[in-house]
Amino acid sequence: MDISEVAKRSGVPASALRYYEGRGLIQSLSHAGTRRRFSPAVLDQLALIALGQAAGFSLDEIRLMFAPDGTARIDRAVLSAKADELERMVRRLQSMIEGLRHAAVCPAPSHAECPSFQKLLQAAASGALESRERTTRRRRTGAGDAERRKAGDPSAA
Repeated sequence: MDISEVAKRSGVPASALRYYEGRGLIQSLSHAGTRRRFSPAVLDQLALIALGQAAGFSLDEIRLMFAPDGTARIDRAVLSAKADELERMVRRLQSMIEGLRHAAVCPAPSHAECPSFQKLLQAAASGALESRERTTRRRRTGAGDAERRKAGDPSAA
């Protein structure tokens, strides 16, 4: 398949396909003239890349999920660690939801006088620290907004 067909069938822009190839995530079979050609298996690779990104893996982490021949080689311990991370995130978000719902109907004269709202503020401060830690980790692994912009992710704009 040429690059335009892969882009059409996968929904991944050709520019992102070239970027992924440059990052070692996918491989073209040849450059017939000016157009890259890919094996049909690239569609499965792109699906794994999309799934990895949706789960919060960086492209560097996703690249490690592929063997040199492009087949999936996923470390189960890495998946388990990511699942644990996502569970912690869900618990944090659930606490935040409960706190916001309480604050919306709290009978206290002021949010500053509400013990539940004060706990919410503390949770937010804790989350802000984790957010900075995540940003630092993404910089170390080479992941970030520039990477997502090049891959066609509109949320990185």
